[in-house]
Amino acid sequence: MKSTGIANVTQADEFDEIIDVRSPAEFAEDHMPGAVNCPVLSNEERARVGTLYKQDSPFAAKKIGAALVARNIAGHIETRFLDKPRSWRPLVYCWRGGKRSGAMAHVLHQIGWHASTLEGGYKSYRRHVVAELADLPRRLAYRVVTGATGSGKSRLLEALAAQGAQVLDLEALAAHKGSVLGGLPDELQPSQKMFESRLLAVLQRLTFAEPVFVEAESRKIGALQVPDALLEAMRASPCLRIEASDAARVAFLIGDYDYFLADPASLKEKLDCLRELQSG
Repeated sequence: MKSTGIANVTQADEFDEIIDVRSPAEFAEDHMPGAVNCPVLSNEERARVGTLYKQDSPFAAKKIGAALVARNIAGHIETRFLDKPRSWRPLVYCWRGGKRSGAMAHVLHQIGWHASTLEGGYKSYRRHVVAELADLPRRLAYRVVTGATGSGKSRLLEALAAQGAQVLDLEALAAHKGSVLGGLPDELQPSQKMFESRLLAVLQRLTFAEPVFVEAESRKIGALQVPDALLEAMRASPCLRIEASDAARVAFLIGDYDYFLADPASLKEKLDCLRELQSG
């Protein structure tokens, strides 16, 4: 009987699909770019098995866990994989590259697909992200766009991107406009780990041959922290300052924050936070 293959993080692009078999909650916090979530245990099932493991015995937990995993794998095969050709090559991962991904990959392999597991699972991917973000940002050349709030910095980045320039839009990645009013009305910020995954995916698509235009940011964008290596590289880079009249800034701000016009109570709540900061 052939065993399933094992791949490392740098080989992920060689596969047709990346399957994250962790629970939906784990997947929502962070996952490999492009991965699809096919959990072998739901959030509730994972908690149930964990409780059995601690309060009863590992044996009892494994019996229930195996039944749940087998049932869920069968469901994924029926609903998601039946149309896959024999040549399909999926990469499967879980938290540490252990039982959950091993079970899914084994079944897929026995069917006849060329399934592999990710060595070390999500934890190895996360270590890769942290290591890359400590190095890659320092090797790119930046042009930092500065200017007062409402001067049109984000609009300039959009225009540059439309012209084919390399742009790093940190506020888009963070789902936040960077100011105390910057939270988006219809989108929550990602987790810190998800933000870093998205950031690395963008950085890896950039070339060293051309400058990268990026808006000046403080250490934090909303609740998220900009990685130290990127922040240090930005602070050491040439700046392009935008000047705009007061009238232009007002027009830009009304356009950028038009949702506050429909929800003035939300604006008041955020301004009250500023008042508390000033009184402190």
